[in-house]
Amino acid sequence: MKKMIFYQLIFIQLLFVSCNGQQIKEKSVNKSNPIVGDGCDGCELMYIGMPNELHAMDTSPGWNEKGQKLIVSGTVFQLDQKTPAPNVIIYYWQTDNNGYYSPKPEIDERVKRHGHIRGWVKTDKNGKYTIRTIRPAPYPNDVSPAHIHLSIKEPDVANEYYTDEINFTDDKLLATHFKKYPQEKRGGSGIVKVQFKDSVQIATHDIVLGLNIPGYRKR
Repeated sequence: MKKMIFYQLIFIQLLFVSCNGQQIKEKSVNKSNPIVGDGCDGCELMYIGMPNELHAMDTSPGWNEKGQKLIVSGTVFQLDQKTPAPNVIIYYWQTDNNGYYSPKPEIDERVKRHGHIRGWVKTDKNGKYTIRTIRPAPYPNDVSPAHIHLSIKEPDVANEYYTDEINFTDDKLLATHFKKYPQEKRGGSGIVKVQFKDSVQIATHDIVLGLNIPGYRKR
């Protein structure tokens, strides 16, 4: 019971920082040196706990927990949508099988609102990446579809920026949500179709760097 109350309190806190509020700007925009992507709520937290060495494949803490196993893989392209982009860091965070960003006691206080199912991949020489995780659940008693947040850091762009969340075509909440909140298609569409391979869901999600990202520019 105490554990459930704890999760409920965390969830209430998260409602105030609203997931759709990735667009909330935490940083003031300097007109002479604008932030690529206009800033976002929580993207900079990607650096907290980031391993010194990153790989093109990552297995999230959720992989061995209760839930539907999910593998998301894809290619990250340059803005021309043809050239693969190596050495791009993708930070992801998501809810657990119950729809909560459930932190663990050992997690840094600053990132507890991202929960414990978070991780990083770094694209290989061909721009490829793979994330092994579980299917996130939608927020309890909410109308937002289930999703995985993504934050991008390119080696030659000054700051991190967010792209469209990963959503799922078979999510019953999806259509209603996008009628009210149309896709921004930052980095391309985040909606993916899942297929089963044995008991694992498989999805492909390609990303186009800079696509529909305000103020996008290289160093």
